[in-house]
Amino acid sequence: MKTKRKISPYLYILPALFLLVAFRLIPIVMSFVLSFFDWSIRGTGKFIGGLNYANMLKDSVFWQSMGNTFWLVIFIVPLSIIFSLLFAVLLNNIKAIKGLFRTVYFMPYVTSLVAVSIVWKLMFNEQTGLINTLIGFIGIEPQKWLSESRGIFELLFAKTGTTFPRFLGGPSQALFAIIIMTVWKGLGYNTIIYLAGLQNISKVYYEAAEIDGASKFKQFFKITLPLVSPTTFYVLLMTTIVTFQTFSQVYLMTDKGGPLNTTKLIVYYIYEKGFDTLEMGYASAVALALFLIILTLTVFQRRLEKYVNY
Repeated sequence: MKTKRKISPYLYILPALFLLVAFRLIPIVMSFVLSFFDWSIRGTGKFIGGLNYANMLKDSVFWQSMGNTFWLVIFIVPLSIIFSLLFAVLLNNIKAIKGLFRTVYFMPYVTSLVAVSIVWKLMFNEQTGLINTLIGFIGIEPQKWLSESRGIFELLFAKTGTTFPRFLGGPSQALFAIIIMTVWKGLGYNTIIYLAGLQNISKVYYEAAEIDGASKFKQFFKITLPLVSPTTFYVLLMTTIVTFQTFSQVYLMTDKGGPLNTTKLIVYYIYEKGFDTLEMGYASAVALALFLIILTLTVFQRRLEKYVNY
């Protein structure tokens, strides 16, 4: 009987463990092995040692797609945190129909990413898109949202005659359009997460602060912000990981990562190498490089946990 009790819990987790090993662990190990081979799906692969990694370090498109991905992370992560926290604070202070607003904010997150990408592509259309129509009302000329390769900082300061080195020009306007769409898509989820964190803060702190004459501004920075730091840490970690894996938006909204590869992200580059040119070994090497980058950033972010107030 005692032996049965000891085994029973493991039997319950066995199906999930099997799926984890079959669809996560084994593919990761196989990807690592393939990265040392020249294999194009057809036929047997040829062992080439670290040649794929050497070629990767000399590949300008790899570095460009990695740079594009970092621009994506640099913009999406802070924007997601700022806007989701702001909306969560506003929702938390609404007394009536709070549930309705939660549903409205959460709807984009549960909507198919394919459908959302197609709709936003239409909205960013140069001639008939809704975005250009809206900015036209405030006197801004129509923008080439998904076909402009110049950086947003370069475009903003172009009229002043200021020039930027390519790497300081910021993400291209086409990539910035994807950033806008991606922030909007994930806003509802992060808002709900923050809202749950805000509702766990005791009202006693705010009542004491009001008695002491603290303004709403001070209450936010001295009470709210420190006490939602566990939530902020979670949102920071998960948004970073998810953003590095962005793929569908590029696949559906751009012309193969164009214009001039300025929207080509690292996951799309892996897909392109693996399934378009059938360079599975090289694609595996790039995938492993991405895995190590995400792992390194995750470990670094975990070190920031000491600043979290639990």
